[in-house]
Amino acid sequence: MASSANISRREALKRTALLVGGLVSAPVWSSALTGCAPTSDGPLVLLSEAQFELVAPMTDIIIPPTDTPGARAAGVPRFIDRMVGDSFLAKDRKRFMDGLQAFGAQVRAAHQRPFAELSRALQTAAVATLDDDTFGPDAPPPDPEAPSFFRMFKELTLVGYYTSEVGATQELRLNIVPGYYDGNVPFADIGRAWSQD
Repeated sequence: MASSANISRREALKRTALLVGGLVSAPVWSSALTGCAPTSDGPLVLLSEAQFELVAPMTDIIIPPTDTPGARAAGVPRFIDRMVGDSFLAKDRKRFMDGLQAFGAQVRAAHQRPFAELSRALQTAAVATLDDDTFGPDAPPPDPEAPSFFRMFKELTLVGYYTSEVGATQELRLNIVPGYYDGNVPFADIGRAWSQD
């Protein structure tokens, strides 16, 4: 899902790794390096329509639309479908799909409706609980070789977004021909991070 603005996938992934604190699990890292061209239409690779309708709003909760498009508009749900379906090892794909199914079942049991039919507030609360269980202070230490479902999901969302054309050119403001570098510019003067080729 590399930008059309001449940024290499490897460079985009390095920058994305910096955004997530340098820790990207092995399944996501190795899959992202294999490459994946997003499509906005056509058949899904792995996910059912119901699973896709669970994944799509989850990505927009992680990276919502603001003055730039959110994860869904950047094609991240299709990116996740392709990455997990085409590039994950079978054991990682199973762990991801089992986690997605368990989350969907947990939400349905709690609210008697699928995730896609919940209000945005309830969706956000459910994802926030997953996030706290995975990244909160009481969360178990991560296993980079066998990461949890939500760790993979969040990493895929970030990698998919920040290696997309939207993420690289609108969110990060890709500057292909950088000029003078000043490392001490107040953030308020630029408004968001810059990505330089």
